[in-house]
Amino acid sequence: MKTKFILSLLMVFAISLGYSQTKEDLQKQKAEKQAEADKYQGEADALQAQIDALPGWRTGVFGTIGGSLSNFSNWYAQGAPNNSSGNIGFTVNGFANKLEDKYFWRNSLNLNLNWTKLDNKDNPLDSDDFEPTTDVFNITSLYGRKLSDKWAASGLLEYRTTLLNNFNDPGYLDLGVGFTWTPITDLVVVIHPLNYNFVFADDDTIFNSSLGAKIVADYTRQLGKVNFKTNLSAFASYESSDLSNWTWINSFSYTLWKGIGVGFDFGLRSNHQEAVNFARNLAPVPNPEATFDNVDNDLQSYYTIGLSYNF
Repeated sequence: MKTKFILSLLMVFAISLGYSQTKEDLQKQKAEKQAEADKYQGEADALQAQIDALPGWRTGVFGTIGGSLSNFSNWYAQGAPNNSSGNIGFTVNGFANKLEDKYFWRNSLNLNLNWTKLDNKDNPLDSDDFEPTTDVFNITSLYGRKLSDKWAASGLLEYRTTLLNNFNDPGYLDLGVGFTWTPITDLVVVIHPLNYNFVFADDDTIFNSSLGAKIVADYTRQLGKVNFKTNLSAFASYESSDLSNWTWINSFSYTLWKGIGVGFDFGLRSNHQEAVNFARNLAPVPNPEATFDNVDNDLQSYYTIGLSYNF
């Protein structure tokens, strides 16, 4: 009996030892393969860097889609027991850049549209349509002749407005010249001391065009599954600070599966002309006496969270 017991223990020990050795061997093989894979990945990254440095076009598009729909019938716990509601929105960030040895031409588009609906079925006077709530359209085109690896003499055209409501009222067109600084591959800083800000609007007692300085900083980067873009566009009027404005837009997306992922967009804006125009013409209770002196220039903001798709 003891002999059989001892033999059984030896057999279990031998099997355990064999399994342990097999596991160690597999872990060693995995480490060797991982080291080999890291080596080839490094070589691939180096080749991609060389490809990125070649002259020619670089293009890309990514965006965010968010939305929800709901319908209630006889849900008496709430104030409107019979209603349907929804929210639909999307953003698009695209670029097309031509980079050559002696010059560059950088073009970008930012589009953010959102619609919201709240239909109280017991109120025949309310709207059952999707109403625009977020409305951002911005397009830029920057051309530069290189003075060195990091500096260029440049000219910028930038146009921004709304598409769904009050198209080109207001609309802003910046035209200017100056210099562009590119300290690293994905960062572009525009410094234009000579820029004219054309403003298009029906109410020309509020919106005025003026001469000033234009500053733009844009950083766009793709790191594996992550797409990131931040853009600051600022105009400082030489005529009055009331005519100055700035907009800062940030977009982020993370790809989970076959181009589909999660996205987040966040924007800030300061524009005193728009604040006065809202108080005088667009507020629920318009104030015809609204001026730059009695209307605060509150900070504007928006954000969008939802699914993202990389084209």
